[in-house]
Amino acid sequence: MAFFSSGSRALVEILMRMQSAERPMPVDHTFFEFGSIRYHVEASASDPENVYLSISTPSLSHEAAPSSTGLPEATLQETRKAYHKFAEVVEPPREGYVLTLKLNFSGLARPKDRVKAINQVSLLQSVVLSSQLRDMLGCLGPSGTMKLVYSQREPFFVSKTAEKIHAIFPMRFRDDTDLAIATSFFQELQDLGNSFARAPRCSWSPIPPPELRGEHVDRLTTNGGFVSFGVLSRHVRGKKRAAKTAWILLNFQAYVKYHIKCTRSHIQSRMRQRLEALTEVIQDASLRGNHDKTRSQAVLKKRRIKRRLISFAKANAKLQKGFRAILDKVKRLRLRIRVKGLDRLRRQCRCFAVPRLPVPPRTKEKEHRYHKLASVRSREQG
Repeated sequence: MAFFSSGSRALVEILMRMQSAERPMPVDHTFFEFGSIRYHVEASASDPENVYLSISTPSLSHEAAPSSTGLPEATLQETRKAYHKFAEVVEPPREGYVLTLKLNFSGLARPKDRVKAINQVSLLQSVVLSSQLRDMLGCLGPSGTMKLVYSQREPFFVSKTAEKIHAIFPMRFRDDTDLAIATSFFQELQDLGNSFARAPRCSWSPIPPPELRGEHVDRLTTNGGFVSFGVLSRHVRGKKRAAKTAWILLNFQAYVKYHIKCTRSHIQSRMRQRLEALTEVIQDASLRGNHDKTRSQAVLKKRRIKRRLISFAKANAKLQKGFRAILDKVKRLRLRIRVKGLDRLRRQCRCFAVPRLPVPPRTKEKEHRYHKLASVRSREQG
């Protein structure tokens, strides 16, 4: 999660490129980061050792009156103390910015020290915002509630009591799916987060907590409920821990959006995988069904062929039997009449001759003469 990190990766890349360049080059670069934070890096080729870094951060609270320089004096002192080895605070800052630093890394001989210093410079936004937050909480006194606006569309409240500080976040979502995912996330955060003794206590409620009584109704109109964290004194003990806690609270709403996007992406990827698996199952079932169908059709075809062959064989047997019967009858008609024992007698006695019956000669058929009936009648009349 790039914007949840307290360090600016773009600033680190620009400064590292300037330090590793073989020739000095002029730089005049402006870029923005999450939370309406604007950076401006400027360096000239004639003076490459001095790099001017300007930063502009939104005012966390419109209710608190800003100082003449744009930042409280406590924030400026803390910045000088954190970067006194290689940076100076330029007063007044460049136009349109709340803070300008003059960076000079020539005093750091080792490359390792320069890399460490650049990473420390990238934490400038965290130092400035956490210092502003501590200064505003100090202005509240022993108790009170203040509205903070780190992102213009997502304000939150800080309530201070004698024991601890409550950071209350009204959660608003446009999509019903995002609302369902966020509600589940808040419930899990409340159940699992409170199991750690050293972590700030988290609570979620669909109605405003008691600390926000008396606030305007428009500020308390939400559809995702209210998430509150109880920050104790041990969570802000020390500058590094206080800066880290303040940065996490300022980016909590951004982290919720990041979690919702990741969850939706994960759900969609799982749905696509499930759809592909079901599609494969359906395709396999259809292929198996077609294979079984073709196989059954082949079996039926073989059975039909066998039946036809059997029927043809039976028909051939019947035909052969019928033909044999007809041939036997024909043979019987054409054979001579035999008397039992006559052939043996003929072989024993050669002198005995069997008379043959005379065959009557064939006579010619009489020729028939046909006369026309008309000619016969004419003769009779004549």
